[in-house]
Formats: sequence, C-alpha cells, structure tokens
Amino acid sequence: MPKPTLLPLLLGIALAVATAKAQQTPIVSPEMGSDNRVTFRFHSPNAQKVELQLEGRTNHLPMQKDDAGVWTVTTDPLEPDYYGYSFVADEVSLIDPKNPLMKPNLLGTQSMVHVPGPSSLPWEITGVPHGIVHHHFYKSGAISDQRDYYVYTPPGYEAAAKTSYPVLYLLHGYSDDASGWTAVGRANVILDNLIAQHKAKPMIVVMTLGYGAPEMLLYGSRSFSHEDLRERNLEKFRESLLTEIIPRIEKDYRTAKDPTSRAIAGLSMGGSESLFVGLTSADRFGWIGAFSTGGLSDNFDQQFSEMKPKEVARLKLLWIACGTDDHLIESNHKLREWLTEKGIKHTDIDTPGAHTWMVWRRNLAAFAPLLFQTK
Repeated sequence: MPKPTLLPLLLGIALAVATAKAQQTPIVSPEMGSDNRVTFRFHSPNAQKVELQLEGRTNHLPMQKDDAGVWTVTTDPLEPDYYGYSFVADEVSLIDPKNPLMKPNLLGTQSMVHVPGPSSLPWEITGVPHGIVHHHFYKSGAISDQRDYYVYTPPGYEAAAKTSYPVLYLLHGYSDDASGWTAVGRANVILDNLIAQHKAKPMIVVMTLGYGAPEMLLYGSRSFSHEDLRERNLEKFRESLLTEIIPRIEKDYRTAKDPTSRAIAGLSMGGSESLFVGLTSADRFGWIGAFSTGGLSDNFDQQFSEMKPKEVARLKLLWIACGTDDHLIESNHKLREWLTEKGIKHTDIDTPGAHTWMVWRRNLAAFAPLLFQTK
C-alpha cells in the first residue's frame, strides 16, 4: 500500500488560509494613485488568465494573480477623463463587482472609472448652477414599441416662465440606450459648465432612443451590412423624431419653434441619423453635427436622394467631426469630399483619439458653443 502523503492536506490548508485572507482583506478596485495611475483588482482564484480591457487602449493589459487569487494591474498615468473597462477572465468579459460606477450599454455593459481633472475640463462637476434631467416614457406608433427619452432643461428654466429656448436633439450611438449621453457622455454637466461660462446659449437638450428598427440589436455590428435593415432604421427613426418626439417636446416644454432654433447631432449611428434626418429635412433644422459618423450607405447620392439643395443651403452649420485614430475616419473623409462636390458648406473637425466617449465629450464641448448664435 502506498504511504499516505501530507501534500494534499497542506495544499488544502494553504488554499483555505489564502481564501480566508482574501475575505478578511477588502478588495479595493479601482484605486486611484496620486500620479493618475489606476490599480484594478479582481478576485477570481480559479481563473487561468485575466486581462483588463480599458477604453481607449487597443491591447488588453495582462493582470497578475497573487496567492489569495486576486488579480491586479496598475496602468500608466491616465489623462483625466471617464474610462469604461471590463475584466476579461478566460475570454469572458465581466464587470468589476467592487465598483458601482457603470457604463450602461445594451450589448456590453462595462464598469467605469473617473480619473479626476481640473475644473476647466467641461465634464467635471463644479459649483455652477445645474440644470435638470427629466425622464419620459411613451408608446411609439411609428415603431410600435414602448420607449423613452431624456430632456435636459438649463439652469433657470423653471424660473424664467416666459422664456422660450432653442433645442438640441442629441443622439446616441449603436448599442447605447437613451441614457448614454447623460450616464456616460456627461452632456448635462458639459452644458451646465458651458452655460455658466457664457460659452453656450441656454438650451434644452433632448436625448431619445435612437433605434428606428430595434431588431438591429439582434445582429450586432453585422446589422449595418444588411442594407434593408439599415435603411429602415434611418427612415423609421426620422418618422418617430419628426412626428412624435418633436411635437411632444414643443407641447410640453417652452421651445422656440423656428428651424434656426433646432439643432440635431449625434455620435456614430447617431451621427448618421443626424445627417440623414437633418439633410433630408433641412427645413426643420438650422444646425447639424455628426461625431464619428457610422452606418451610412457608401452611395451618398442614393442615401440623401431626398435632400433639397436650397433648404440645405440655408443651414447655419454642418459640422463633421471624427477621431484621427477612428476606424471610421476614411468613410468620414469620403463623406466630406462628397459634400464638397455637391457645393454644401461644412466644417471639418479632426479630434485626437479613436471611437470612444473621450472623443465625443470633447466634440460636444466644442460643438455646443457654436449653436444658436445670431452672428
């Protein structure tokens, strides 16, 4: 008979001690360093490999496991901003269970970390007066579902009972929901700061659900390769916005109702929707902004066949922005070239960065001050 060995018993005791130690020592994640380095920790003793997926980084950061089964990685110094992140444990993407700050998304919810910066950054909360974000629900006849939208009213809206305000219709990207621009994009904070600094006109901002064809979410990014689905998404969204959302806003809020008091802008899929709705209904809007536009047909003549040049010529601003490292930069350049060929005046903005919220916050902060100016 083989002699019994103490090795399994000793290993079991060691594992029990390590587990007890991990349970006794609170895991802090994320932990901010004084030099803007961030340490992330994740307890997963049975995982074979864990990496950090951090917004703005093309490569995952490998994490190291200690004897207690806690995986750790510390980043290089990060620029002040908000970053989405996930732990990828054995190829499975997971949120950080120690962090309550979330980045909502319909296809891939992540955790979020705030690297604080100076008060001069437009998305940082400061001691200025704050507006109010209202949440509304309604039944869409155009799309045949229940949906929601958010409305930002600027500071002083309630007090100024007779004042009418211009409106920016601000659209999210693919896989986001209607909360994207407030929960992640910090739109309300950005507007609070810009208005307080007299850099932007007080305005109402409407952020509605951007899926004219909600079934797009079933196909993931492949949905944009389905031409019929892509076009139905644009057309049905336009119908819902023009016949349902705008009339509701102009009934329930004190809005100026002339075209020069309406703007439309959005990011990625919301950029394509802003261009499609704005250019084909230029009699309804005076200002159009597109950030990192994605989801348009390559045949721009066909895509914008309903566009009326005389109405487009009356636009106050057509603003086309994209990150310099964005995978959509080439298609955005082609769009700009097509607009130039058509004699349509437009402003081109290249922002350092990729297809991330870090770019889109900066786009909004640069775009909003241009709106509703009389000169």
